[in-house]
Amino acid sequence: MTLKEIIDKNAWEDFLFSVKEKTFLQSWNWGEFQKKMGNKIWRLGIYDNGELLSVVFVTKIEAKRGKFLLIQHGPSFAKAASSAPLSGATKAKSEGNASIKYESLKILLEELKKIGRKEGASFIRIAPIFERNNENEKIIQNLGFRKSPIHANAYEDTWKLDIMPSEEELLKNMRKTTRYLIRQAMKNPDITIEKSEKLDDAEIYQNLNKEMAKRQKFVPFSSEYIRNEFEVFSKDNQTLWLFGKYKGEIAAGALVIFWSGIGFYHQAASLAKYAKFSIPYLLQWEAIKEAKNRKCFLYDFWGYTDPKKFPNHPWAGPTLFKIGFGGYKKEYINTQDFVLSKKYWFNWTIETFRKKRRGF
Repeated sequence: MTLKEIIDKNAWEDFLFSVKEKTFLQSWNWGEFQKKMGNKIWRLGIYDNGELLSVVFVTKIEAKRGKFLLIQHGPSFAKAASSAPLSGATKAKSEGNASIKYESLKILLEELKKIGRKEGASFIRIAPIFERNNENEKIIQNLGFRKSPIHANAYEDTWKLDIMPSEEELLKNMRKTTRYLIRQAMKNPDITIEKSEKLDDAEIYQNLNKEMAKRQKFVPFSSEYIRNEFEVFSKDNQTLWLFGKYKGEIAAGALVIFWSGIGFYHQAASLAKYAKFSIPYLLQWEAIKEAKNRKCFLYDFWGYTDPKKFPNHPWAGPTLFKIGFGGYKKEYINTQDFVLSKKYWFNWTIETFRKKRRGF
């Protein structure tokens, strides 16, 4: 196996299109966005006898608490190497896949250690979307990683919906209350859903986002972050604003990304004073239909937590909203850190404190 940088956008995107477990945080345009935000990046490929086996996108993060290398939702493996273990007759094949994954990650880790030391990073953080099972957890542990004090990008658990069925079937498979609220909003002449591809509408969205952040007591992404993200993905027609209005006033908004056959419910905000009209339900349904129109086969609702097990979790309410549309949960192994220097423990202390304070 060999590792080298990938500079061909088409080669990168074509490979990822064939990958089963993926998000746009490994896309080519996410790399362009990170560069626009001033971050240093690497796009690496692992080859086996000249055949591309895995790709991984790496970002150097320079925070006040220190520098580190970040891999979000990667590495991404070709299907043959990423298959989860089954049973019986497939055991030998499964063990072979695990071996390929381990050897690939071992080669990647050695390269990342070199890069990290050269760049002055105190640790490597990886949030792979490997299914949560003993085999994958053992692979990571054997490489010397340790569980991170925080998750990376709200994605250790997610909620997904197969949107290949007809609109009628999708409505039928929703929770009864969700379907009712969508239809009630559709009947209300004062409610409209508008779509926009205008970059300047980032400011409109941010006004909603800041109000919601103040209400729910969290730190929102900056206006620069939201604007740059939309601008980069819009160049390839991969993103869209959706705004829900009540009597002409914007009550809810969302930024949805469409990439590699998947629609991602990535950013959303709403005003509390219009909550009784259930506008976010209709907005979400319009986003799902837009994903279908763009030939997507899957809709990804992003972060999820079990509302029954963790009723006081900050995501419990949003999760109940998401699962009402139907679908299924996916669970991935926890975010992991590889320590490069003693400076890591300063970062670990700060993040552990923040996690407890936020109730996660």
